[in-house]
Amino acid sequence: MVPESPVEQTETGCVASGDGWFVVNARDARWFHREGRGELLPLTGNFETDEEAEWHRVLSFRQFGVNLFVLAPGEPMAVYHGEDAQEAFLVLGGEGVLIIEGQERSLKPWDFVHCPPWTEHTIVGAGDRPCVVLAVGTRASQEIRFPANAAAAKHGASSERDTTDGGEAYARFPPGRDMSYREGLLPE
Repeated sequence: MVPESPVEQTETGCVASGDGWFVVNARDARWFHREGRGELLPLTGNFETDEEAEWHRVLSFRQFGVNLFVLAPGEPMAVYHGEDAQEAFLVLGGEGVLIIEGQERSLKPWDFVHCPPWTEHTIVGAGDRPCVVLAVGTRASQEIRFPANAAAAKHGASSERDTTDGGEAYARFPPGRDMSYREGLLPE
């Protein structure tokens, strides 16, 4: 029998704190504010943050990651990148711009994006309200690259130069911080 993971209440919201199954409502969970890059809810349990590199390490799900992003117009989800693992994205609300392999594509609710390994991509919020994106990816990723890209740079989502160093790619963004859910962040 698989045990239930304890869900603990932190100062900024609930978080699963161990292995096992759990249920947590996104509005009750602990969120992560990333200045200039929107809000992030790692739905995979507890996480630790490396403040300098802006990375989080998930302690619960070992095989895949599930994240919910809320991006204001003009906010990039991530710096344009490609990695050795596949990722997928589902737009739940609002509008976005997908920058993929140097091309721009408009996104609207219920658009699904699949990125095979090494697909260079990012999503930027667009329109007149927040873009809500569900992201799923494998945890097998060992390699990542952040290529400088003109289409991504137009949206403030490109590394200044080609690099494999996440700290360098994200250097212009301030460190993120834990936050509680803010009313109206998610659509009803």
